[in-house]
Amino acid sequence: MSISIRQLEPADKQAWLKLWHGYLTYYEADIADEVTETTWSRLLDTESGIFGLCAVDEDGELLGIVHYLYHPVTWSIEPRCYLEDLFTSTNARGQGVGRSLIEAVYKAADEYDADQVYWLTQDFNTTARKLYDKVAIKTPFIKYAR
Repeated sequence: MSISIRQLEPADKQAWLKLWHGYLTYYEADIADEVTETTWSRLLDTESGIFGLCAVDEDGELLGIVHYLYHPVTWSIEPRCYLEDLFTSTNARGQGVGRSLIEAVYKAADEYDADQVYWLTQDFNTTARKLYDKVAIKTPFIKYAR
């Protein structure tokens, strides 16, 4: 399968929504429509600070999405890159789509001079974790939230 990575474009909205809803369903997340619309707007706004890429096949079908952002940290002068969302369509799994999206974020972060790219996943996400173990180092940190 031939995969290319590019920025999300306005015409991608319906395909993005399908992947976005698949992602939310997987994590059993209930996000208000207003949040989804705002997220989409931010992904298209180059000044928002949230960036979105998609993986497409040779026919232009969206196979996966990734969202990321940069933020300052107290442990480095350089910014850090948080890979917030990553999702591939069911039929594209195991074909290099997720890896290609992660590598595209790595490239963008390198160009931005970020000191690190990091992300979170749930411990039960075993399929994705097999990939993550190949492309990154698992840290011992535990997330707490309020």
